[in-house]
Amino acid sequence: MLSKVKWFYPGMGVKRWLLLVGLGVIAVAVGCSIAFGVEIFAALQQGVIRPLARAFGTLPQIASMIMGLVVSLLGVALVVVGIRQTIRSVAAIFLRENVDRLPDIVFEQRQLKRGPRMVVLGGGTGLSTLLRGLKDYTSNITAVVTMADDGGSSGRLRNELGIPPPGDIRNTLVALADTEPLMERLFQYRFTDGEGLKGHSFGNLFIAAMCEVTGDFEAAVKESSKVLAVRGKVLPSTLQEVVLKAEFVDGSEVVGESHIPSRGKKIKRVMLDPPDAAALPEAVQAIREAHAIVLGPGSLFTSIMPNLLVREIADAIKASSAPKVYICNVMTQPGETDGFKASDHVKAIIDHAGAGLIDFVVVNQAQVPPQILERYRKEGAHPVSADREALEALGLTVVDGDLIDRSDLARHDPAKLAAVVMEILSRAHPLSAAGVRSANGQGRVAR
Repeated sequence: MLSKVKWFYPGMGVKRWLLLVGLGVIAVAVGCSIAFGVEIFAALQQGVIRPLARAFGTLPQIASMIMGLVVSLLGVALVVVGIRQTIRSVAAIFLRENVDRLPDIVFEQRQLKRGPRMVVLGGGTGLSTLLRGLKDYTSNITAVVTMADDGGSSGRLRNELGIPPPGDIRNTLVALADTEPLMERLFQYRFTDGEGLKGHSFGNLFIAAMCEVTGDFEAAVKESSKVLAVRGKVLPSTLQEVVLKAEFVDGSEVVGESHIPSRGKKIKRVMLDPPDAAALPEAVQAIREAHAIVLGPGSLFTSIMPNLLVREIADAIKASSAPKVYICNVMTQPGETDGFKASDHVKAIIDHAGAGLIDFVVVNQAQVPPQILERYRKEGAHPVSADREALEALGLTVVDGDLIDRSDLARHDPAKLAAVVMEILSRAHPLSAAGVRSANGQGRVAR
């Protein structure tokens, strides 16, 4: 009760507007009584309205009706202004400079909450690219992220603090963030100097500190999501300490995700240690409830495969009736997929985790600009060939188009990629994608 009384404390900035609403209600009552003789408030009727009615009784009936309607409309205007200013006064505390966008923000959030349930699996920049586009269509996104990273800042924190690697989690959180650009820049900031700090990103350190405070990595990720106002959820595929191993076609092996591409050898297979790592139950449940499941884009053997090697994750995908989409990379990756066509990517997934994981394959058909292509060639990367016939022979539906970002890199465009995924969902699951529109009002899904 006391908390409700506080609305009337000095300086709250709402009393005047609540009073205006009250005056508007009284004005509507007075107007209706003058125009139609309707008794709304007995005391008001006795003390104010009847004397006014007698005064207006000397006027023609039509004049009294017009006067009453004018007073009622004035009352409605006062109520509208009072409610609007009350909402603005309260919202300004939370939104500050965005208070004028309050109707747009409310509309966007309501639209996003009605969006389809999407599960996206992967890691690295490829996963982040897709999520930046998908978050404009739905906030019901669950990103399942690999926990096999052992290089750079993540590897150092993993070794020194004994926590799961936070790097891919950080990138995914930032990609799904609905917060100020400065906060995104802060989480991605990487220290260039300082003993012990050099090479670390602020976001990694933040998640590590949150893990110490909460005592649990999963809780740390959830609390970090609140700080960044994430649209959706970010979940590790497993909370067990896992290591990625690779066996090459020459029989040699290497331990550690960060060491695999640097060997420059053709990969025969990759393995998790331990091989029976338990999946996060919440991630499995999200897959079971998903309207669509998306693999990639991202490094085939070091970002996508580690998730699928968690047996419960792969089994849940196979058991799902939702459309399963694999987004093939635009370029091959030196040390991982040298010489790979699109069908080679798919066959590698089948060889490692079994069939039933993919229904649709999304491939880029646009030409990479020559100046960008030349730079990639110097690094040993080439466009991935979309061998449609081989993909269709595997029983898959091929979706192609111009999917690249016209920048200085040969990578997917977030908006184009998300639109293609939503189109696939609309064809495979019309009810779950019905009426889906991006939050900025553009890109209604074609059917």
